[in-house]
Amino acid sequence: MTTKLGVRELVEFTLRTGDLSSTSGSQNTALLGAQIHRRLQKQRGENYQKEYYLDKALTLNGDDYLLHGRADGVTLTDDAASIEEIKTSETVFDKLSANTLTLYWAQVKIYAYLLMTKETDLDQVTLTLTYFQTNTETTTQTDQVITRTEAAAFFDQVITEYITWLKFRSDLRERRDPTIKQLAFPFGHYRPGQRELAVAVYKTIVTSKRLFAEAPTGTGKTISTLFPTIKAIGEGVIQRIFYLTAKQSTRRVAEEAVTLMASQGLKLKSITLTAKDKIKFPEEADLQPEENPYMLGYYDRLKPALLDLIQHNDQLTRPVIEDYARKHTLDPFEFQLDASLFCDLIVGDYNYLFDPQVHLQRFFATEDPDNFFLIDEAHNLVSRSRDMYSAAINSRPLDHLIDTSQGLDQATPKLRRRLKDLRATFSDIAQPLIDDGQTDSTFMMPPENFEHDLSRLVEAIHDWLVDQPQTPFTQSVLDYYFAAISYQRIGEYYDDTYRMRLELDNGNIMLKELCLDPSAFLADSLALGHGAVLFSATLSPMDYYQNVLGGDQESLAYQLNSPFEPAHQDILVTTYIQTTYKQRNANLANILLAIKTLVDGKTGNYLIFLPSYSYLLDVSQAFHLAYPHIKTVCQESQMAEANRSAFLASFKSDPRETLVGFALLGGIFSEGIDLKSDRLIGVGIVSVGLPGINPETDLLRDYFDAESHRGFAYAYQLPGLNNVFQAAGRLIRGSKDVGIILLMDQRFASPRYTNLYPRHWQHFRRIYRPEQLQPAIQNFWLQEVPR
Repeated sequence: MTTKLGVRELVEFTLRTGDLSSTSGSQNTALLGAQIHRRLQKQRGENYQKEYYLDKALTLNGDDYLLHGRADGVTLTDDAASIEEIKTSETVFDKLSANTLTLYWAQVKIYAYLLMTKETDLDQVTLTLTYFQTNTETTTQTDQVITRTEAAAFFDQVITEYITWLKFRSDLRERRDPTIKQLAFPFGHYRPGQRELAVAVYKTIVTSKRLFAEAPTGTGKTISTLFPTIKAIGEGVIQRIFYLTAKQSTRRVAEEAVTLMASQGLKLKSITLTAKDKIKFPEEADLQPEENPYMLGYYDRLKPALLDLIQHNDQLTRPVIEDYARKHTLDPFEFQLDASLFCDLIVGDYNYLFDPQVHLQRFFATEDPDNFFLIDEAHNLVSRSRDMYSAAINSRPLDHLIDTSQGLDQATPKLRRRLKDLRATFSDIAQPLIDDGQTDSTFMMPPENFEHDLSRLVEAIHDWLVDQPQTPFTQSVLDYYFAAISYQRIGEYYDDTYRMRLELDNGNIMLKELCLDPSAFLADSLALGHGAVLFSATLSPMDYYQNVLGGDQESLAYQLNSPFEPAHQDILVTTYIQTTYKQRNANLANILLAIKTLVDGKTGNYLIFLPSYSYLLDVSQAFHLAYPHIKTVCQESQMAEANRSAFLASFKSDPRETLVGFALLGGIFSEGIDLKSDRLIGVGIVSVGLPGINPETDLLRDYFDAESHRGFAYAYQLPGLNNVFQAAGRLIRGSKDVGIILLMDQRFASPRYTNLYPRHWQHFRRIYRPEQLQPAIQNFWLQEVPR
């Protein structure tokens, strides 16, 4: 197996010293730099070959590598050769740091070595560093000549340093692999379905496929996916696992699984990545990079810190990262990313792989067959990925900036002009809508004049930001700058899976690039690794999730039965209750009586889920008025962490009185919480959870209809039903849990829904009249259920 190694990656890892740069600098260089590169390359001579590809096969520390890269320009003639490297930034050339220049020249020197390896008759190459200062459009060119001997010596120096770290990593793997081979399944025996899932995961890895797996609650899906994937590392099939999920709670479960295996002898390096805003030290919050001690001299302290961290720890959790970051005075966010290069298991959020704006460039710039992806709670990726590939920009911040800039010396005439130009373009786009008395519109293609004026504003802000003092105005401009760049980046993906949305709201004009179907983008991300397993307790219907989450014709599908006895859970559907918007008031009395009948069946804790917060208030208040003696607790529209904890703490074990909790379907309490045993004995769900009718969801419906899929199901029915499945899944969390799920909507009994039920829901019962509900509930609690 050959590993690809980029020239820039090699140079930066081995030779970088000095300060950690501000992230804002790197965010605009790629956008403007590409344009500047193309402009300069067009000015070169006849023999100039732009984006000249060079590579060389290497064996380093016993493993095969392909060193590769593209020189910005190569000129070859009969008697001479030259290589040009183009760099751009707003810094004056004479003020570039010594290390920055070292990295610039190192990259072109490596290209020279590769070129002379390819062109064996060359004895020397002229190196040209072309530096373009973006805010003044000043070009500085510097030349030097390197001989074949000098290039080879420099290359050997860099490779020797790199091999030192390769040896360090291979030593870690030599320590790791025997412990993986000796590792047994950590629970001694498999639950029902666990062995089958583990075998399916291992076969998926060996065959380099994508597996979509539905593993109902209680399967133990975390250990059933992690264990065989770690085993595949021990067999040399892969070398690194990315365990990605949407929630912090599932990341902790993955950490606990690794801790368990470590207690049985596993020596594997794992790291949990934490979002920048959460792991950043408080004292860094108001500091600029040039004032931040955790960023100044970062690269001078990094390598000793990495050795210290990795030699003394196997599980690099957030507290461990923070401890060592403080010890070595390093920015904790960047430190964890650098440490991840030496880890076998990387646990983190979906966006590290899938989000085009923040994905881990160090891992996902090119395909790497050593990487394997485990995507937990994959049902959440459907809506998350649409958000990742969508972007919006608003006019209201421009109004604020234009007003604030009046009479402000800090705001240059050019900046004010560009702000006003874009604001005028917003107005031009919105005027037809205003003339027609409408507030929103949809169209296929982005407005060209808008893209042009937005680009001009981005360039103006980029130039203006140099050496600006930190003021509230500077921060406001910077915020809009980042929003504009985000919009531009998403615009690079715009294709026929997108629609443009224009919305007017109380003077604000919003233009949105709406991604309806990111499945192709997800598939491209998944193709960057050896394979993937996308799993969840709810992936029904399977064909829907394969379609929307980047499955292909060779994707595998696997659905497990619930490991729990069907008799432990009764599913009752009240066919006499209608909860469509027009019928809600007329059915309120039946809903209240059904909830009362449910909770009268047995003293205990119950959760009632409703599809909107306003409906939740209506039902909960009416229930309290009708039955004031029953204790209730309600989810609030905005809940701090302490309030969330207090809500869950109300559901106590061995309750002496009944508690009814009201929560939002699809909200914070409808998934990711564990109320085991008698902390929850009943769940009621009011309505089928259809998203509210709105233009964007209608666009989804129409798009999938045109793609020969079931548009209404894809846009409305299946997302709502998934929320139902997740909420119902709060009930049975362990083998001894027992309880009732009460589905209060006649639509739940229609074939349109029952055909989509998972296997462990097939024993549901229809309740046709209110008087049938009480005996059905009593009979369930009277039966002898194994505990």
